[in-house]
Amino acid sequence: MDIKTAIESRHSVRQYTEEPVSADVRAALEQEVESCNSRGNLHMKLVWDEPEAFDSAMAHYGKFSEVRNYLVVAGSPAADLDERGGYRGEHITLRAQQLGLSSCWVAMTFKRRYVRSHLERGDQMVVVIALGHGATQGVAHKSKTASDVSNATADSPAWFSHGVECALLAPTAMNQQSFSITLTGDTNANGLPMVRLENKGGAYSKVDLGIVRCHFELGAGEGTFAWA
Repeated sequence: MDIKTAIESRHSVRQYTEEPVSADVRAALEQEVESCNSRGNLHMKLVWDEPEAFDSAMAHYGKFSEVRNYLVVAGSPAADLDERGGYRGEHITLRAQQLGLSSCWVAMTFKRRYVRSHLERGDQMVVVIALGHGATQGVAHKSKTASDVSNATADSPAWFSHGVECALLAPTAMNQQSFSITLTGDTNANGLPMVRLENKGGAYSKVDLGIVRCHFELGAGEGTFAWA
C-alpha cells in the first residue's frame, strides 16, 4: 500500500478483534517509532498486549473495545511538543495502516495511571493512539471543503490542491478541522513557493496542526514548497 492509499483508506477505529499483532508487524512498527522519535526529539513508546488502559467505564462509554495495543505519544515538555507529537504520531498511524493495522487517536478515554507508567521520568504525555486489527475499517468522517480551509482555486498548482485534499483527510479532535492553509504567493531564497498553515484554535488543535502538516506534506510532495 502506497502512502496516498494509506491516507485515503485510514479511518478512526474504536473496536478491535483479539487477533494478535504478528512479530514482523511489531518489529516494523517499532522501527518506525524509533525513527520518528529520533527525528522529532520525542519519547513515544509502543505498548503491546496491555488491555487494562482501555478497560474502564469511560472507554466503554466511548465505544472502545478490545484495545490491547497502543502508542503513547510523549516527550520532554516544550512549547511545540503537541505539534511534534501530532506530526510524528500520524506518520506512525499511516505506517500502521500500510502494515494492515487500524488506529484511533485518543485524548481522554483511557486510564491515565496505566499509560503514565510507561513514560520516562520528566516526560509529558500528549495523547494515546489505539492500534490493532480493527473489527471494521471505520468510515470516512464528514469533511469541510477545500475552500473552507484554504485559498485553493481551480487555478492553483496541482501540488497545492493535492496537499489540501490530503489535509482534509487528516483526523482532528471532534472532527473540528480548525486550520487554514494559504499559498502565500511568495517564494523562499531557493525559489520555492511558500505555504502558511495556521491554527484556528479548539481542543487539541496543536496536535491537530501537526497531523495536518504531515498530511499536507505527503500530498504536496517533497521539494514542491516551503513552509512560511
